[in-house]
Amino acid sequence: MRRLAAAMTVAALALGGCNLAPTYQRPAAPVASTFTSGEGQGLAAADRGWRDVFGDPRLQTLISIALQNNRDLRIAALNVEAAQAAFRIERSAQAPRIDATGTGTVAGTEEGVSSGFGAGGFTQYRVGLSMAAFEIDLFGRVRNLKEAALQEYLATAEAQRATHLALVSQVVAQYLRERAYAEQLAMAERMVELTTESFDITRRLFDAGQRSELDLRTAEAQVQGQRAEVIRLTRARQQAENALVLLIGQPLPENLPPAQPLESQEIVADLPAGVPSEVLLRRPDILAAEHVLRAANADIGAARAAFFPSISLTAFAGVASQTLSGLFSNGLSWSFSPQIAVPIFNYGRNRAALDLAKVRKRIEIARYERAIQVAFREVADALVARATLDQQLEAQVARAQAEQKRFELSESRYKSGIESFLTVLQAQRDLYTTQLQLVELRLQRLVNLADLYVALGGGWRERSGSAPASASGPSSSTNRAPAS
Repeated sequence: MRRLAAAMTVAALALGGCNLAPTYQRPAAPVASTFTSGEGQGLAAADRGWRDVFGDPRLQTLISIALQNNRDLRIAALNVEAAQAAFRIERSAQAPRIDATGTGTVAGTEEGVSSGFGAGGFTQYRVGLSMAAFEIDLFGRVRNLKEAALQEYLATAEAQRATHLALVSQVVAQYLRERAYAEQLAMAERMVELTTESFDITRRLFDAGQRSELDLRTAEAQVQGQRAEVIRLTRARQQAENALVLLIGQPLPENLPPAQPLESQEIVADLPAGVPSEVLLRRPDILAAEHVLRAANADIGAARAAFFPSISLTAFAGVASQTLSGLFSNGLSWSFSPQIAVPIFNYGRNRAALDLAKVRKRIEIARYERAIQVAFREVADALVARATLDQQLEAQVARAQAEQKRFELSESRYKSGIESFLTVLQAQRDLYTTQLQLVELRLQRLVNLADLYVALGGGWRERSGSAPASASGPSSSTNRAPAS
């Protein structure tokens, strides 16, 4: 028996390196080798801390609070812990399970029962250590299942990192949107004052017989319209603030730093695009997709191993006796039970399982390639927007200045009786619309810079050059196994 056990051990060691999983090769990136807007120079976005990219102290505080309280991020962290536990379960299958056992067995025939367990029956008690059925992984089935669980764990960790980056982007965008509504609301309130002044002037001229009732009612309608606009923007701002509260996971603190206007927001704009093959593979969503692909590759190895014999071992070492009083007076009792199972006929089950594993790998390859294509487009779109929004903003500023001058001239000429009230009204509407568009354009530019930063893999570090933020899972795509 000992020779058999030694032979089995030698065979396991000799064949332990056998692995039927295909050799993994990373699929080629199905995108262009360069971005259309140029590569640029400087520190990569993934290496820049979000505190160094977003200079508004109020925004920095909100991002910090969100990273501590956001429920989506908490769920992502718990998913990492669950994936880690699943990996540890699969890893435990590589080691034998030893249990302390104690059993009492009473057996016999009908004759033995009638005679008080005489010649036809027996009683036996056993106490010792037992090894449950332990599979000798000759063809890598258990190892591939462990590798698949490891890759799923790493994919979940990268998914948590992607949630982290997305949260930073969402907080920035929502904060800027709330600030934009606040500025537009201030403009609308200012327009209420201007339209009220125009209405008062028109009413005095109407009382003096110098203006028609049509001008008076037009001015009155303009005042009421602006009041309705104030109510609309008040509601929009409050809803934007509610969305921001949801993101940070708590009510807005009362001691937040003062808010900065959009015009003076400090967001780093010199974010180099770099080479797509290097930049995109630093994005956590792409890394997660590749880990899932690696898991599918390992599943093929496990499915192939099902075609080959499996060997399991069961053993016991302890003491045994027919009486409780003599249980510990006898010598050591042991047993060793190897078992081999050879698949012969299972109606194509193993073949179907292998085909399914291969199809799932092809699916994951397509998903991985699509993740790269989506990421490439996100970066390319953000780069194109960055290249044009500054020019558009410059033109919009000049237009707003011209509309302001036009309104002032038309109002002055109206007071002098040279222009009609409709001319003033149109100039006033155009000025207001232009100012709203200017705020919206500033918002678009700032959100674009934040989107570009995250699209290039930024947002994981708090400070440039510092270690990545702590997380339940690894922050890189290494094959480091989680701690036990």
